[in-house]
Amino acid sequence: MASRGLLETSRLKHNLQDQLDRLMAQLTDLEECKNELDNDEYEETKSETIEQLKEFNISLSKIISGNMTLVDQLGSLQLAIQAAISNAFQTPEIIQLFARKQPEQLRQKLAELERDAKIGKLSKDIAYQQKIEILFALKKLGEDLSPAEMDFLQHHSTASMREFERVSNEGGTSEKVLEAAASQLKKI
Repeated sequence: MASRGLLETSRLKHNLQDQLDRLMAQLTDLEECKNELDNDEYEETKSETIEQLKEFNISLSKIISGNMTLVDQLGSLQLAIQAAISNAFQTPEIIQLFARKQPEQLRQKLAELERDAKIGKLSKDIAYQQKIEILFALKKLGEDLSPAEMDFLQHHSTASMREFERVSNEGGTSEKVLEAAASQLKKI
């Protein structure tokens, strides 16, 4: 019996997820090795990775426009890529959880983050940034946030996150998102 494209769709989603995972791992590795690289190497490698994310985003846009059965699944991947490109998110692990639509793991990461900040294992600045990213990802995934979480997000979200949210709420066309991303990359 024919799979009617289900097998191919599954394979495509798996390959796209693998490609996104590879790019996010590349960003993670780059951030972890930042101190070992000279500034030019770091900037060049980061720029190349961002360029690969842009190309991946363009490919996803083409797939989405040509195959409506994958729109919902690919849409979440595209949002994650747009977030990475636009610099709304700085933590590749959070981008991955967001792309995979894993709110439970995001909540667990938030609890670990708050614990690590309390015991001094993590600086308050990093903890704040990652907490903002996690709450923003949960909000974009349609999860209910407590009033305290909404208040925290409202008072601490960055300009790049507000721009990402504005563009993605307007339909998030690739051109608008890439334009917003380009403006954020110029600030780096």
